[in-house]
Amino acid sequence: MAVPKKRVSKARKHSRRANWKLTLPGIVTCPQCHEPKLPHRVCAKCGYYDGRQAIEVEAEVKKA
Repeated sequence: MAVPKKRVSKARKHSRRANWKLTLPGIVTCPQCHEPKLPHRVCAKCGYYDGRQAIEVEAEVKKA
């Protein structure tokens, strides 16, 4: 049976466990407003998901 010879430090253990997810999430464009958004989520700009209005989004006021 394999037994470790030395104790693994917290830093070494945590850095090993932290490296499993290094890729960025895929970003898609919204079919309604063509803004970038995360897949399978409501668009923050227009509020659409799956071709229908999911949430009501307030219009942004632009400051000059």
